[in-house]
Amino acid sequence: QVQLVESGGGLVQPGGSLRLACAGSGFIFSNYAMNWYRQTPEKEREWVARIDSSGIHTRYTDSVKGRFTISRDNAKNTMYLQMNSLTPEDTAVYYCNREVRDYWGQGTQVTVSA
Repeated sequence: QVQLVESGGGLVQPGGSLRLACAGSGFIFSNYAMNWYRQTPEKEREWVARIDSSGIHTRYTDSVKGRFTISRDNAKNTMYLQMNSLTPEDTAVYYCNREVRDYWGQGTQVTVSA
């Protein structure tokens, strides 16, 4: 069955960096566009970034443009989110998402705090 497993979250100081990973299995990873979302207890789940199946085309929500980079390695069935210049407002649970029938991972917590 389709599985998405996020990793790489943690506690980081403001201005720091983290790289999240999302490993996919149970489907042909290179056939699907993928997304990162994030959610806090106070807000609805927010879309963060998208990458097409080839890895060529990417899009970002305005608040992360210039700080976050989405990428993928189809040979490793893995998608990444490089997050730089982190602020407390980036604190959330980050989820990866596969488009088409909308599969989700379990999430990984990112906390940005001094």
